[in-house]
Amino acid sequence: MTSPTLSVSYSECQEAHGECAILAVMKALDPIAFTRSLVEIESTTYSEGAVGDFLAAFLEGRGWAVEKTSVPQPAESKLTGPRWNVYAAKPGVTPVLVFSTHMDTVPPYISFSEDDENIYGRGVCDAKGIIAAQVAAAEQLRDAGYKVGLLFVSGEERDSAGAKVANENPKGSRYLINGEPTDNRLALASKGALRVTLRATGKMGHSAYPELGESAVHKLVEAANRLLVLELPSIEDVGPSTLNIGQIAGGRAPNVIADQAEAQILIRLVGDSSPIRAAVEKAVAGLASAEYTLEIPFVRLRAVEGLPTMIAKFTTDIPWLSNWGEPLLLGPGSIHVAHTPHEKLAKKELLEAVELYVEVVKQLLA
Repeated sequence: MTSPTLSVSYSECQEAHGECAILAVMKALDPIAFTRSLVEIESTTYSEGAVGDFLAAFLEGRGWAVEKTSVPQPAESKLTGPRWNVYAAKPGVTPVLVFSTHMDTVPPYISFSEDDENIYGRGVCDAKGIIAAQVAAAEQLRDAGYKVGLLFVSGEERDSAGAKVANENPKGSRYLINGEPTDNRLALASKGALRVTLRATGKMGHSAYPELGESAVHKLVEAANRLLVLELPSIEDVGPSTLNIGQIAGGRAPNVIADQAEAQILIRLVGDSSPIRAAVEKAVAGLASAEYTLEIPFVRLRAVEGLPTMIAKFTTDIPWLSNWGEPLLLGPGSIHVAHTPHEKLAKKELLEAVELYVEVVKQLLA
């Protein structure tokens, strides 16, 4: 039987040699093949157990001291399987800098494929390709004597549950490089997020006699229209806050006046949420109630001399990893294809990210 390499898939290697046999024989890390192995393990939020197990075994097989930390399942997941954070460092060494990103992906699962220029599939840029680039960079830096570590978390795509667990047990690092798709540009800021649930109530009745009922759906539609025309805060170097009505549900049937309706709204923050909360409550008063179910604050980030920069209009785990050191935000891939059926990552960009991570760390720790 020939020795497996990372040019084969995770599933092929598992079937032929057992889950961890690949780890013992690998010499040079191929980020593209490693990304394929990660993508082939489905890890939609709340189902990160298998990819966490794989990563932990993989890193142990390459000489890292690894810790797995359990991340609780929320009631809404309706799942009981394990999910993990995975932390790795050189044995006996406290890292000065830690690379971090997330193992979970959004649904639906999309299998891996590739052509000469790109790799495709769920998570190739958000964020399994980033995991591969960070591991490859960390190994180069470790071998060169730099004190670096790795932290891969669960739950970023939903509520940052893994980051919150990790923040309770920091390792003393001075810097944190968080990986998200920034086109290999360093982010100078990252927008926050405010999740709002609107609920309207009414009185059921026959739709032929609207005067006998009170439609919760009509109230909710009016409340939503008022939110869509709100003037939201904006700052010059970042841009405006934005509002998206992502989900609406309610009513019983087309011929029944609705007694209940609900909408899920996400607002991207560029500052303090207090003025927005006040504006939302004023807009929906008398029509619906507003419950704030999640807030992630807006953050500004540092630059590194000589590197191109951008503004991240999306939210990251950075606000929940405050105990892991001064944060930077950097990674390969475009956020414009993340969360879409066409998620992809250029092979050249992935390989460039490895060297970029190495360069940034050497500048920070010079």
